[in-house]
Amino acid sequence: MTTEMTAGARVHVVRFAPAKLNLTLAVVGRRDDGYHALHSIMVPLALGDALTVSEAPAGATRDSLRVTGLGLSPSPDNLVLRAIAATRAALAATSHDPTAQPRSLQPPLAARLAKRVPVAAGLGGGSSDAAAAIDAALAAWSATLDPESTAALAASLGSDVPFFLARGVALVTGRGEFVEPLPDIGAEPPAVLLVTPQLALATPGVFKAFAGGERQRDATRALEVSERLAAELRAGLTGSALLAGAADLAAGNDLMQAALSIAPGLRGFITALEKLVGRPVCQSGSGPTLWSLYATLAEARKAARFVRLAAANGTLPVIGAGEPFVVATMIAGRHSPPEVQLTDGATVTIRPRTVHNGTGSRPLRGEPVAEPGDPKGGEPR
Repeated sequence: MTTEMTAGARVHVVRFAPAKLNLTLAVVGRRDDGYHALHSIMVPLALGDALTVSEAPAGATRDSLRVTGLGLSPSPDNLVLRAIAATRAALAATSHDPTAQPRSLQPPLAARLAKRVPVAAGLGGGSSDAAAAIDAALAAWSATLDPESTAALAASLGSDVPFFLARGVALVTGRGEFVEPLPDIGAEPPAVLLVTPQLALATPGVFKAFAGGERQRDATRALEVSERLAAELRAGLTGSALLAGAADLAAGNDLMQAALSIAPGLRGFITALEKLVGRPVCQSGSGPTLWSLYATLAEARKAARFVRLAAANGTLPVIGAGEPFVVATMIAGRHSPPEVQLTDGATVTIRPRTVHNGTGSRPLRGEPVAEPGDPKGGEPR
């Protein structure tokens, strides 16, 4: 990749920000800082957002963000803007020149986010966007941070952000700041059906309910499931073996009961969904996203169409503000092309890259492009 630029050229950095899935989530105690300590196996998904970061136009004095796709406000407290500002501050803190002006060294950036991961859904979309923004900002500025500074920066932005720097299956402990990369799931990784009711389930509220006593009857069950899964992954767990253990995974989230206590309608929804798909239904993070595993993407897509139809005709009760977000995707491995986002009826490619465009050239927009032979592209439906 060339770093030489002609007069008037602008740099465009494109990054894929995958969603995550908590295969397990055990709450193992309360920390001195007030956060809960966790033991969670997390995996990235092929569903994700696309972030494009460019040098801001001449005369701009601050970073900017434009959001397309699923609803999300580009307000100043958006994690993308916070991540860019925090990255700039981290670079300034490591500068050996006490007279350096951070803003002149790292000029304002213009970010565009194509949003495909539901907000506040337990899928880590905002945290993934923040991790992508750190990487994209550093690339746009041709700058680097040492691993320790990067890890501290990520942890300062949110508990899930450090996971996305691992770019693969990982055991996450502490409040999220300790990330142990694990081997990819062997053979063919399972496909995943995601069903997100349109419910507002704030993570702090779910943890508060948990702290107040809304817990599983077997207090050690989730940790047992999580520790066993970590051991199996270290030993070389295959996709078919993970699929066979799906019933255990349904008991591997300590926050499910707390989520049910805040949103009572969720219990009937889960019961109906389990009956509809005929397999265990699990919860990701603090919810409300529910998920089930399938052997192939084709099977998961078929199930997604069935769930949408059931929601439309009333077979599946609609809770919250409307019909749920439903999509089929895949578990992505560390060696899987991270730019590939699989959605219903389309294979979409978002290629991580840094491109220098001269004046007058057509800028990259960070939007998905269809693979050869796929005329549709598009967003999850």
